[in-house]
Amino acid sequence: MKSLFAINSAMRSRSSAANGRRIKRGVSSVIELGLRRCAIVAWQSHRMMKLHGEIIAQSNGDVWTSAPVPETNSLAKVAAAAKECTACPLYKKATQTVFGEGPKHATMLMIGEQPGDYEDVAGKPFVGPAGKILDRALEEAGINRDEVYVTNAVKHFKWEPRGKRRIHQKPSSRDIAACRPWLEAELRLVEPKLVVCLGSTAGQTVFGPSFRVTKERGKVLSSRFAPKVVATVHPSSLLRQPDEESREREYKRFVADLRVAVKAAEAK
Repeated sequence: MKSLFAINSAMRSRSSAANGRRIKRGVSSVIELGLRRCAIVAWQSHRMMKLHGEIIAQSNGDVWTSAPVPETNSLAKVAAAAKECTACPLYKKATQTVFGEGPKHATMLMIGEQPGDYEDVAGKPFVGPAGKILDRALEEAGINRDEVYVTNAVKHFKWEPRGKRRIHQKPSSRDIAACRPWLEAELRLVEPKLVVCLGSTAGQTVFGPSFRVTKERGKVLSSRFAPKVVATVHPSSLLRQPDEESREREYKRFVADLRVAVKAAEAK
């Protein structure tokens, strides 16, 4: 038979173990509660920082909105409205809006990326060095530029200063989205039989961000904007070729793509 001392010792051991478990559970609860509170504070801080960032962006005027395209069937009125567009911050540094130009019901409509330095000053699309290459290639492909409607996905020149020069910057997806209503208005009013996308920005504006000109160039495709679409490189890419041999080779490929567009436009 167990002694009273042994029984008391056993009872004290069980009591100590129970107290230990209760203390352990208590500590765990305190730690868990502390972690929850830290998570809540971190989440609230993130929300406040995000809101603060949005307020700063709005106070600086860097707010992208939908372009205010008027409801009209007049291309001239749409072009006039585009001159006053402030849907994205690009208008602040650009000299002017560079809208598309060409016959209202042109069979072929060409889309570039954005106006460059020369275009920004002149107010007309494709009048700089890339425009000169385009003119030469169009002539070799048998296309009269006066019969083509030429425009860009973005209507303002995006640039950064480098010394006394204004260097082209690729437009962001937000820039393109803000300007998209103007392009859609041009496509709706011109109703081209065929669209030529010059470069990746134009191609992705028409087909989506996964579109790759390198894979699809020279093919006759279709989209909701036109029954036929042909993509090729932007003529400015020819200026960036490392040597004369490369430039001539890529120029011939460029002309070949334009000839595909001509045949597609002429086909019933």
